[in-house]
Amino acid sequence: MDTLSEAINKLNKDGFTEDFRATEECIEALRSKKKFNPEQLKIVQSYRFEGPTDPADEMICFAIESNDGTKGTLVMSFNSEHSQAIETIRKIPDRK
Repeated sequence: MDTLSEAINKLNKDGFTEDFRATEECIEALRSKKKFNPEQLKIVQSYRFEGPTDPADEMICFAIESNDGTKGTLVMSFNSEHSQAIETIRKIPDRK
């Protein structure tokens, strides 16, 4: 994938339609309003993107699936102004 929008469009077509957000307490599914502990989720795939001129534009898109079948994406920016709870995201196990 060359762009974040291409990755999200592909993942949406593959059934990853929920939008996730990480907080200090949990991972929230924004559409369904469900809340998950990181241990209830698995990172199925990830895509990393770098800005063409500024490393602060770096982003990663995670394809995530929950133990109840909810599938979606979580996009995290690596710039200093991001609002994601990185420690919560790090607790989500990768699918093995």
